[in-house]
Amino acid sequence: MEFSVKRSDLLDELELTQGVVERKTTIPILSNLLVEAKGSRITITATDLELSIRTSCDAKVKKEGAGTIPAKKLFELLRLLPEGEVKFKLLENHWVHIISDRRNYKLVGMSKDNFPALPAFPHALVKIPAKLLADAIAKTTFAISLEESRYTLNGALLVLKPGSLAMVATDGHRLAMVETDHKFEGFNNETRVLIPKKAMTEVQRLVGKSGDDVQIEFGQDESHLFFQVGRRLLTSRKLTGQFPNYEAVLPRDANKTLSLERVELQDALRRVAQLADQRSHAVKFTLTTEGLEVSSSSPEYGEAKEIIEKEFKGETIAIGFNAQYLLDFLAAAADGPISFELKDEQSAGQLRPTGDETSRYRYVVMPMRI
Repeated sequence: MEFSVKRSDLLDELELTQGVVERKTTIPILSNLLVEAKGSRITITATDLELSIRTSCDAKVKKEGAGTIPAKKLFELLRLLPEGEVKFKLLENHWVHIISDRRNYKLVGMSKDNFPALPAFPHALVKIPAKLLADAIAKTTFAISLEESRYTLNGALLVLKPGSLAMVATDGHRLAMVETDHKFEGFNNETRVLIPKKAMTEVQRLVGKSGDDVQIEFGQDESHLFFQVGRRLLTSRKLTGQFPNYEAVLPRDANKTLSLERVELQDALRRVAQLADQRSHAVKFTLTTEGLEVSSSSPEYGEAKEIIEKEFKGETIAIGFNAQYLLDFLAAAADGPISFELKDEQSAGQLRPTGDETSRYRYVVMPMRI
C-alpha cells in the first residue's frame, strides 16, 4: 500500500474516528485504524466492536492495499504537521512509513487480518434530515441512565412513524421526550429502536462534520443500526430489551401551571443551587400567589432564596427537585417561555417550552423530599 493525501482532508476524517477508537482495550488491534487504498480514495475504519465508523477521502494511490495504523498517534502526529501533502507507505513488517516534506516517521502497525469484519449496510429504511435527528438527540441524551445495570436505559428510544419522529430517554428519575412532525417519503410503517448513548454522541459528531442540511440514510438489521451520511457510515449494535412504558409516566392532570422565562429560571436556579447540598442537589420550589420562590439550604454552605414574580392562580404548593436535573433541561430548551406544571407535592413535575412551534418537547422530573 502506498498513497499520498492532503493533510487537512485526512485530518477531517480522522477526527470522526477518535470517539470510536478504544483507548483502553485488551484487544490491541482495536486501538488501530484500518486504512485501505483503492482507486483514487482511501477508506478509514475504526471500531470498538460495539460501534464502528467507516469514512474516506481523496488520495493519490500509487499502490493499492491495506494496513492498520495506531489511531491516536496518527491523529496527534497529523495535527502537529504543517499543511501539505503527506505520503504513506506500508512496509514489510506492518510498519507504516510517513513522509511530510523532509520529515520522516515510522509507526508500528499490525496485520490487517486481525482487524474485525464489519456488517454491511443493508438498504436504507428511511432518510432522516440530519438537523431533525441531531436536535432530538440534544434534547434527550442528558436524561439517559449512566448505571450499567439498567441496560435498556443506557440509550434512547427512537420512534419513527410515516408522519413524525420521536425520541425518549429516561434514567428512572426523569424523562425527556421530543416529538416532531415530518413526512418521511416512502415510509409507511412504525419503527422503534434503542440507540446506545455513545452512538448518539457520534451521530451528532457526524452531523457536525457534514452540516445540518444533509440527509441521514437510516437502516437496520437484526443486531445493528446504520447511519450513513454521504461516504461516512456509522454502525452501532442495538440495545436489546424492553424500554419502559414511558406514556404511563407522562402527567395527565398537572393543573397547577406557571409560565416562566427560560433564562430567568436558569439564572435563579444556578445561583440557588450553589448553596444546595452537593450530594442531593435538592432545591425547594414554592408556588404562591406572589410567584415562584426557589430556595436551598445545607449545613455546610448556608441558605439561598430567590423570588421570581409571576402570576400564579391556585393553592400554595411546595415541592423539591434535583437542581441539576432541571438545569440539564433548561440548557437544552430553546429560549422563551417555559410552562412549569405540577399536580401536588408527591407527583412528578412537567416542564414544556411553549415558544417552540417545531417540536413537542416535554420533560418530566420526579420530586424529592425536602
